[in-house]
Amino acid sequence: MAEERNSPEGGKETAAVAPASGGFAAWLPLILTIALMPAIAFGMTKFVLVPQLQKSLGIKDTADSGSGTKGKAGAEGKKTSVQLSKLLVNIAGTMGSRYLLVSVTVVGNGGEAFKAKMTENDAQLRDMAMGVLSVKTLADLEKPGSRNLIRTELINGMNNVLGENSVAEIYITEFGIQ
Repeated sequence: MAEERNSPEGGKETAAVAPASGGFAAWLPLILTIALMPAIAFGMTKFVLVPQLQKSLGIKDTADSGSGTKGKAGAEGKKTSVQLSKLLVNIAGTMGSRYLLVSVTVVGNGGEAFKAKMTENDAQLRDMAMGVLSVKTLADLEKPGSRNLIRTELINGMNNVLGENSVAEIYITEFGIQ
């Protein structure tokens, strides 16, 4: 709509009148944002962030591992534990004056085959574990969650030596800093 006005110079001026603001159209962007943001956040977390975290930590998707191993539930589905005791390493950055003593229990899939594989590769596993532990500084070892980081690094290293998904869990049974 146009409205006519008289200007001070004597001419007529036409001014456009703005339509009434408000209504549903004005609230539509806010409503869509509030409705869609939780769905977008869920989708990003489930399909982008979690898979990237699992990939970086070397964790397999539990849905995939369950479907492929049901036929092998015999000897390979059985969990077996093997003790690696008295891993003694110098703590990095202490010039040999401090050391770390660690014993771990390695839990793996495969029953007696897993035990045999662990025994066969004992020297290589100990060397790998000592290599992982010897680069840790005193500050690294005192951080909260340092044991979980050590567990993850040891699981990844042992799975590299023994084969993918051989080691399921590692329990730290002795952990001493001198």
